Amino acid sequence: MKLSHEKIIQVSHRIVGAIEALDEVEIFEEPNTIRQEIVKILTELMHEEEKMDEVIKARIASQKRTIPEGSGEWEILYRKYYNDELRKLGVVFNSPSHP
Repeated sequence: MKLSHEKIIQVSHRIVGAIEALDEVEIFEEPNTIRQEIVKILTELMHEEEKMDEVIKARIASQKRTIPEGSGEWEILYRKYYNDELRKLGVVFNSPSHP
């Protein structure tokens, strides 16, 4: 899922608000500094996801036969390759819906 810069900023405000609402957490930094770091991290993650998307699409395009984008087979391969890329990054899902 790609997020616009405005959406990233909105998410950062919600995250900081949620952190501030926790009684178990004491904040020693200015909330805006924390929010800016969250924006930076989320922006970097979105760039990494875009790179992953390009790699996956190239991998599907390199198949011996043409697989039309948007077809059922293409979607299955995309999800499989996406999960493979996440595993390479160390992201592992324990739920049965994600292989």
